[in-house]
Amino acid sequence: MAGFQCATCGQYHDQLPMCLGPNAPALWNSIPPDERDRRTELSSDQCVIDRQHFFILGRIIIPVIDGPDPFVWLAWVSLSEKNFNRVCELWDSVGRENEPPYFAWLQSALPYPFPTLSLKASLQTMPFGERPCISVEPETHQLATEQQHGITMARVRDIAEAALHGSW
Repeated sequence: MAGFQCATCGQYHDQLPMCLGPNAPALWNSIPPDERDRRTELSSDQCVIDRQHFFILGRIIIPVIDGPDPFVWLAWVSLSEKNFNRVCELWDSVGRENEPPYFAWLQSALPYPFPTLSLKASLQTMPFGERPCISVEPETHQLATEQQHGITMARVRDIAEAALHGSW
């Protein structure tokens, strides 16, 4: 994707990111840094906190109406311990996409006017080697509306500016 002129800083950024998201669930960020090694297990795809909170990283795929590729939010969801264990059990398995979706709660604070933390969601495992997909509810939230109906490249630029300049 080509770069863009940033309305926030006035600079030209070489690339327009089409995939953004936090590296940990929101709860992980609230744990004091000196306690994280003792209380958490964080990998690029999974997180367990205090052996009682279980998270998986997935993709919220947003169609881009006037662009060649979708925009993707990488986002964390919380699962029940039973469902988390099932996802982990099948993590390296061919055919894992045949599992029914898992009920989840969104656990990433994304830059929307109304909070995204704890939105109802579902997590669908995908074929081996692909990150799971997240479907967001309720339909009245802007994130769910964008997932269903798509966004424009101008909206992608707005999201990128917010991400690049720390306003989320």
